Amino acid sequence: MALEDRYGLPLSTSSDEAANAYREGVDHMLAGWTGTAETLERTIAADPDFALAHIARARVHAFYQQGDLARQKAALARELAARRGTDRERSHVEALALAIEGRLPEAVAATMQHIEAWPRDAVVLSLPLGAFGLFAFSGMADHDRARHELCERLAHHYGEDWWFLTMSGWAMTENGDVARGRGVTERGFDLRRQNAHAAHAVLHAMFEDGSIEAADRLVDEWIPSYDRAGILHGHIRWHQALGALEHGDAARALAIYADVLQPSATQAPPLNVITDGASLLWRLSAYGHTVPEALWRDADATAQRLFPKSSLPFADVHMALFAAATQNREALAARLTVIEQRLADGKLPAGPVVPAICRALAAFADEDYAACVQMLTPVLADVVRIGGSHAQRELIEDTFVVALMRSGELPRARALLDARLHRRPSLRDTRWQAAMG
Repeated sequence: MALEDRYGLPLSTSSDEAANAYREGVDHMLAGWTGTAETLERTIAADPDFALAHIARARVHAFYQQGDLARQKAALARELAARRGTDRERSHVEALALAIEGRLPEAVAATMQHIEAWPRDAVVLSLPLGAFGLFAFSGMADHDRARHELCERLAHHYGEDWWFLTMSGWAMTENGDVARGRGVTERGFDLRRQNAHAAHAVLHAMFEDGSIEAADRLVDEWIPSYDRAGILHGHIRWHQALGALEHGDAARALAIYADVLQPSATQAPPLNVITDGASLLWRLSAYGHTVPEALWRDADATAQRLFPKSSLPFADVHMALFAAATQNREALAARLTVIEQRLADGKLPAGPVVPAICRALAAFADEDYAACVQMLTPVLADVVRIGGSHAQRELIEDTFVVALMRSGELPRARALLDARLHRRPSLRDTRWQAAMG
């Protein structure tokens, strides 16, 4: 009898030990849990010719920007799948390998074709989902809706599966169906508490519905069960820091930064290192709190090492935060030159919003708030195209609001804050409204 994964799909290994370890490793990966890499290494040791184990391990390498290792394991997985894999496994390996190689349009096409044939292949289905998934980083303006619709279409294949409920609920939340999304995600979380993606998704719903105190309690109660090496550990605490800023508690936000987000403390993947650190420090400064210059300098040095060249628009925007905050005009100009060339060559799917944001951030840091407003006004509706989550992208809108207030455009600032407050309660937005009189 053929061995199967947890979703009932056959595995081309005859080793019970390899199959058991693979199922455990995939669950760890889908939950964002620690031990994923070690468990997949056990799978490979039990059956060195098992292609799916190698491509899963390659994906974990890719999370941590270990590009050479990821591509080497992806190439080996292709060879092994061609030699003894099933059609499903060959297609599975190819979709993941394309994503690992950064061939995003091909990866999206391969993923969607694969999902049509094997809708219960959760590892492949995970590729377009999430804030850093293929849809989010494709440059699509409607990636929130696309994720939601994909999950709705496939829901009958999964039922009450803890992973699918987690991702489906998050997709609902990001697409604006917050109450339903929170409920669905909480169902998934209840089914498996050792699930960092579920804790994270619930925090997003709480961010959207204004449940700041409940979010803070959730992190305090749950985070002790999650190792600091967990892929989302720092980011979950980042959410807690955003809650502190809602209350105007800069000291607590900075304490969280020092504990888990600054370069000397974090164990997060590189993309989270730069995005969580830069965005929290920028928010602190934009909201009127003092940020020690040494924090920016230290974080910038790490960021320049991790992302020395233009890459994903989401990364480029956060690198622009560093350049603006440290007044490194040379670094920003060099990055913008590459970005503009990619745009001219038709190789920047997110479009002109990317250089516009970068320039606007520099203008804000230079206290040229009118220029910042002028640059952001025509592209605000396209900010979604840089990817990430709504909570992450709100940084740009916050910068715009503060620039409006500081440039004297109070009616426009009031109107934007009023629209946000009709969507969800916000202590910070209420304070800003009060300050304008």
